[in-house]
Amino acid sequence: MAFSFFSGFSMLLFIALGLGSLVNVAFGGNFYQDFDITWGDHRANIFDGGQLLSLSLDKISGSGFKSKKEYLFGRIDMQLKLVAGNSAGTVTAYYLSSMGPTHDEIDFEFLGNLSGDPYILHTNVFTEGKGNREQQFYLWFDPTTNFHTYSIVWNPRHIIFMVDETPIRVFRNAESMGVPFPKNQPMRIYSSLWNADDWATRGGLVKTDWTKAPFTAYYRNFKAQSISHSPRQMSGRARNLMPTAKDGSDGFRKIT
Repeated sequence: MAFSFFSGFSMLLFIALGLGSLVNVAFGGNFYQDFDITWGDHRANIFDGGQLLSLSLDKISGSGFKSKKEYLFGRIDMQLKLVAGNSAGTVTAYYLSSMGPTHDEIDFEFLGNLSGDPYILHTNVFTEGKGNREQQFYLWFDPTTNFHTYSIVWNPRHIIFMVDETPIRVFRNAESMGVPFPKNQPMRIYSSLWNADDWATRGGLVKTDWTKAPFTAYYRNFKAQSISHSPRQMSGRARNLMPTAKDGSDGFRKIT
């Protein structure tokens, strides 16, 4: 059941620890100032003077929000505490996306499961409207008992997905091999909690138990940082450590 990493995992950790020198201009988060509730009515709520946000799902509707600003490169951090208990059939999505049929997108999706079973973290990258770059991981902790930080580091050379400062996936710019890379379209931050019991849990075999509703996820400590240096200023060693395959993916393997 556990996910596995490629032999160079420690190299990715080295890169992640060095990312602080590549970004600055941090923007601390306030949900009132930085985000708009986009759907779900009373199922989405902001608390504590803008420091805490919740999304809920019931049998009638889910809910969601989006950022007021667009971002082109940088680092996005958000702390989430996911739906507790029997979350089968639910999906909590947290992602960057542009608009239109040729949109770009960088996804974290948390697939709910039966009580006691691990959440599956689903990642994907869309470029020019095309995805099919999914990779999935089991988290090594219970994401429902405490807040954990989920980060996207995005620059013209690569996208790094991180959990609590640990890099779990790298998607490298492989345009030289004909693989499109998201680098031209600014993206907003989106999140939603919705019912996907036709596919989310065991391929749709396990349905949402509506007697457990409402299902609720919580958000706090949003932070955005913009890039302060050109990718050319990255050290040669850091650039060379980034693994890639012909499809532009990294060395991690999907859940088997």
